Amino acid sequence: MAACNPAPDGGLSANAEPPLAGAKIGGTFTLTNQDGGKTSDEEFKGQYRIVYFGYSYCPDVCPIDLANLMLGLKQAEKVDPALTKKVQPIFISVDPERDTPAVLKQYVSAFHPRLIGLTGSAEEIASVAKKYLIIYDIRNDEGSTEYLVDHSRQAYLFGPDGEPLALLPFDGTPQDVANEIARWVN
Repeated sequence: MAACNPAPDGGLSANAEPPLAGAKIGGTFTLTNQDGGKTSDEEFKGQYRIVYFGYSYCPDVCPIDLANLMLGLKQAEKVDPALTKKVQPIFISVDPERDTPAVLKQYVSAFHPRLIGLTGSAEEIASVAKKYLIIYDIRNDEGSTEYLVDHSRQAYLFGPDGEPLALLPFDGTPQDVANEIARWVN
């Protein structure tokens, strides 16, 4: 409960527990990266991770959320480059049919040079989404060749052992994101 109660000065106390400490969020995965190779969660051991689920054809929230998150990471990098090198940003697609590795490569490069895009089969994505508590639904509108994907919007910060730490305020300012990164990454 310490994370819910600010310190007397309005900030968090120095020994505050991360808000998501102990939550059952996250887990193992092996997905296809933007270069067509396989990427496993094991490759991120020892790194903090920013994880966001979305899709490249999203007409509104995904590009705005990712822009805020990655601008926040860039602001944090300016303040403490060594610290933020410990942070790996990851985008996981909930639209594996359209989000091929080539599409993801182009998409993630628009936001941050270290952002990794991951996709997989429909079954692989469903499994990972369940572990990360992401709900999504492909919405086929009758008579249309295009479709939208309704999905939950969370930007997670995980610790170096894959443990959930906090939700990043993707709907705030980039400075809000940078502040949360600085608060939990050490």
